[in-house]
Amino acid sequence: MHTVAARVRPDEQVVAYQLPQAPFMSKDLVHGGVMTDWLADDDLWVPATSTVSFKPLILNASQGYYVNLLRVRGSGVVSRHRHSGAVHAMVLKGRWYYLEHDWVAEQGGYAFEPAGETHTLYVPDDVPEMVTWFHVTGGYTYVDPQGIAQGYEDVFTKIEATRKHYASLGLPAERLEAIIR
Repeated sequence: MHTVAARVRPDEQVVAYQLPQAPFMSKDLVHGGVMTDWLADDDLWVPATSTVSFKPLILNASQGYYVNLLRVRGSGVVSRHRHSGAVHAMVLKGRWYYLEHDWVAEQGGYAFEPAGETHTLYVPDDVPEMVTWFHVTGGYTYVDPQGIAQGYEDVFTKIEATRKHYASLGLPAERLEAIIR
C-alpha cells in the first residue's frame, strides 16, 4: 500500500492549490484568541439568565449546529436537557458535571455526549466561574426530572438571542451575519 507523505519534499516547490474551490462553498471563518481574548469579560457575551451567558463562534443554520463558549457565574443547576445530536465540550475554566454521571469535566478536559442523552448540568459550589467550549449538533430539549419537555434550544434560537443582544449593543447586523453559515 502506498501512503502519501504529509510533508513537501525538499526538491519540490511550495505551491498553492491551483484549481478553483468547489462552487457555493461557505467562506472560511477564523477567530484568533479563542482560548484567551474571547474569554474577556465584555459585552459580546449573550445573556441567557442572570448567571449564564454564551459567546457564539459559529452559528451554522445550513447544517444545524453551533459552536459557542458557555459561561456560568455561580453554582447550581444550569439546565436539565436531552440532546437530539452529539455534543463535544472542552472545559476552558472551572469544572462541572452531570448529576446522572460519576465523571467530572475539569479545566483542560474534553467530554463527548451522545445523541439522546438526558442530563442535568451542575456547577459545584466552589467554582465561581465556569467556561466551556461546546460544539452542539442539532438542539436540545429542556426537561423536568420526569422528562416532560419545558422548552428547547437550537441554532435558530441561538441566532435570535444573539441578534437581539447585538442589536441592543448597537452592533451592525453584519457582525452576526459574519458568523452564520
